[in-house]
Amino acid sequence: MRARAALTALPILGIGVSVYLQVLRPWQLRWGATDDEVRRAMPGDEIVARPTFNATRAVTVQAPPSMIWPWIVQIGFGRAGWYSYDLLDNFGRPSATHIIPEFQHLQAGDVVPFYQGIGAPEGVGLTVKAIEPERWILWWDDKTQDTTWTWALYPVDEQRTRLVTRVRMRYWWTKPTILFGLLVEFADLVMMRKCLLGIKQRAERLAATPRDLASAREK
Repeated sequence: MRARAALTALPILGIGVSVYLQVLRPWQLRWGATDDEVRRAMPGDEIVARPTFNATRAVTVQAPPSMIWPWIVQIGFGRAGWYSYDLLDNFGRPSATHIIPEFQHLQAGDVVPFYQGIGAPEGVGLTVKAIEPERWILWWDDKTQDTTWTWALYPVDEQRTRLVTRVRMRYWWTKPTILFGLLVEFADLVMMRKCLLGIKQRAERLAATPRDLASAREK
């Protein structure tokens, strides 16, 4: 009986895998991005030359880069959060709805924490490899060099900007880190889409009240 059930389940499993690989995965790896944005070279592409996971996502923000940038640089656990599903990626702490002056001075070598680790007071996450204020920022795993995460701002006109993010990761199937890779594979789009829309919402609100940005910069 069990053998028969297993034989029945195999074709269903095969169909599910096929649908994911041919339909769902291509869509989730380029949510919101245009063909040109998917093809465009971004800082850090050369670090992970043959990624297993290569996702470019984008959203149009009705605001200039100066109104979007502050929300990006303060991202991180224990910082402003991730503007996503806080219960899942920020231990239930609400993501910031305002600019936090003390988190506006990110520089190369700083850690962007994903969570607080034992023996890691700065948190466990990716390290800032390079940064061009109000243009782009590159995070990477400086130990394994198998993961990069780039954020970039491309102005459309004076009032609109394309916010583009790219994650490139190489899976190591025989290492414990594959568990994190699979988590990214199947859950990243849900969190990333919410994050991008969270930044968009906050930046557009800031663009409507620019005095809030000036006030934050003065502190």
